[in-house]
Amino acid sequence: QVTVVESGGGLVQAGESLRLDCSVSGFTSTTYTMAWFRQAPGKEREFVANIGWRMGMISYSEFAKGRWAIHRDNLRHSMFLRMNDLRPEDTAVYYCATAVGFTDDVDVEQFDSWGQGTQVTVFS
Repeated sequence: QVTVVESGGGLVQAGESLRLDCSVSGFTSTTYTMAWFRQAPGKEREFVANIGWRMGMISYSEFAKGRWAIHRDNLRHSMFLRMNDLRPEDTAVYYCATAVGFTDDVDVEQFDSWGQGTQVTVFS
């Protein structure tokens, strides 16, 4: 059974940075995709970024490109998302998710295991 745990959310002012961490257990190999999604109040869950187990297996949503960076540690089965230049519209619960194999699909249904989420609140 795969377990996903996020940490690192918080309350920050616009323009500041945050790092979100995700750790995974239950996989016997590294051939799975890790991703971040977010969900703001009253909105659907949306894709943020994902990363595979090899270099080049990375994709970002348009709102994350140029501001945020995703990194992965295969040995530790973990990843983090460095979020710079945060804006009030980035306020949401951020979820870490995994999918077996590699996918750059942004559909939430492609991801099998999810964490409980971590709140990010950005005030102006």
